[in-house]
Amino acid sequence: QLQLVESGGGLVQPGGSLRLSCSASTFTLNSYNIGWFRQAPGKEREGVSCISTTGGGTNYADSVKGRFTISRDNAKNTVYLQMNSLRPEDTAVYYCAAKEYPYRHYCPTKAYEYDYWGQGTQVTVSS
Repeated sequence: QLQLVESGGGLVQPGGSLRLSCSASTFTLNSYNIGWFRQAPGKEREGVSCISTTGGGTNYADSVKGRFTISRDNAKNTVYLQMNSLRPEDTAVYYCAAKEYPYRHYCPTKAYEYDYWGQGTQVTVSS
């Protein structure tokens, strides 16, 4: 069973930045598509970003384009989500997820396509 661990969440002021990390201790993440999702209180889980196994294919939700960047560091077996210019509406629990039988140059954006999930990390944007 693949276990994913998110870290890097916290409280930040509007306009600030955070970098989330998604890691796995017993599996090689570059063999999976990795997606970041978020869920705010009372709302459905939504896709934020994802990355292909090669790292060459990425997708972003319209609401985060130009502000968030997803990347892989295969040497550290970690996928990052760099979040800049944070807004109060970015407040949510952020989850990373991994997809088996991945695409090399593309990544799916729907939650149902992912097989393994982390426990989530809270991001709060507030002054």
